[in-house]
Amino acid sequence: MLANYHSHTPRCNHATGSEREYIESAIANGFKILGFSDHTPQPYPSSYKSHIRMGMDELENYVDTLIKLREEYKDDITIYIGFEVEYFRKYFDALIKELRNYPVDYIIQGQHFIPDEIDGFYAGAPTTDDQHLIDYVDTAIEGMQTGMFTYLAHPDLIYYNGDDNTYKKHMERLVAASIDLNIPLEVNLLGFTGKRNYPCDKFFDLATEMGANFVIGCDAHDPQSVCQPELNPEFMAFLNKHNITIGDNICTLRSIK
Repeated sequence: MLANYHSHTPRCNHATGSEREYIESAIANGFKILGFSDHTPQPYPSSYKSHIRMGMDELENYVDTLIKLREEYKDDITIYIGFEVEYFRKYFDALIKELRNYPVDYIIQGQHFIPDEIDGFYAGAPTTDDQHLIDYVDTAIEGMQTGMFTYLAHPDLIYYNGDDNTYKKHMERLVAASIDLNIPLEVNLLGFTGKRNYPCDKFFDLATEMGANFVIGCDAHDPQSVCQPELNPEFMAFLNKHNITIGDNICTLRSIK
């Protein structure tokens, strides 16, 4: 594939390697487009400090660093400046207002906490609570409906171990919304190589059957992870099982302006 839009930097406090190393790895692996989408800061109260995302005071350095590298490597690869954003209704408008001060090319939606990191639950923790599933799907859909997200990252991150029919009922709503809004769903390579609960067979059985559009995301938290899916035969087998083809993997970016 020619493009990967899901790459992080050490500013999120759980990734390693410099931006330059990510870019060099992308070039070495045949990519023509590399999007950086580190975990966005959130305009939280000053009394709360997140340890899984950059701070608001790191925005300028993040963007400036990528602008300089984009110019340096312009003859070798196209660099896009983006963020992985959690749609938190309470903070979203203030966040977008701040991001609009910078030359942001795109944002991807990646829900980890519902309704937000301070007052909510982590969707990647095992649960049999139907309401957690419902709230996750409702939040994901509400975020997609803003029209600002280029795609939905790891849409099946919710770790629901309850009734299969309940899972299908609500995930059908999420997939249907992605189709109606023309928002691709990510098949997350990190989740697969890290043997997480996603990408999930029952989700992609459903999404493929409904005719969703897909994008592959490296979700790179180290430079070596900016790699071609073909290097992982088991991941390719997963894609083939669900009749998902990779192609060039190039997305149409949505502006937040």
